Amino acid sequence: MILPIYTYGQPVLRKVAQDIEADFPGLEQLIEDMYETMDKSDGVGLAAPQIGKAIRVIVISLDVLKEDFPEYAGFRHAYINPHIIEFDDSEISTLEEGCLSLPGIHEPVKRPTRIHVQYRDENFEPHDEWVEGYLARVMQHEIDHLEGHVFTDRISPLRKQMVKNKLNAIRKGKVSCHYRVKVPQ
Repeated sequence: MILPIYTYGQPVLRKVAQDIEADFPGLEQLIEDMYETMDKSDGVGLAAPQIGKAIRVIVISLDVLKEDFPEYAGFRHAYINPHIIEFDDSEISTLEEGCLSLPGIHEPVKRPTRIHVQYRDENFEPHDEWVEGYLARVMQHEIDHLEGHVFTDRISPLRKQMVKNKLNAIRKGKVSCHYRVKVPQ
């Protein structure tokens, strides 16, 4: 089922999401719905708070990048209870980011190119690994959602001032995008 994306200004986007247990009710269906919602919205990642759930679940699909990044052909994964354990700050990159919860806003964001993460997969098997490249960027963006942050929290004060009116418009429900959204009331 395609779910509405919660937009900037929704309180759930500022909550720290909670870890879940393996017996979380409807987890398999939730993950399936998150994939379907992300695909319909043309996203590469989606965090549970973006669909109104303050739990630590994210889905990522990087197959659309396979022409530029062949290593991501067929890449589609769910991450349950993901936590960043360590940032490797030896290399930082700046790339433009956007977000389904902030439609129409794209800004350059600095992030480490390599991170150490722990998470559980869809079978609730534990993983502890270093992730790098574009996947590391997407994971940081999505895990930020789980920590109550959006990417505009990470841009320069000048850039924040420049997008302030757009953020206020989204907060007031003035949103134009091709997917279903749930705007603040």
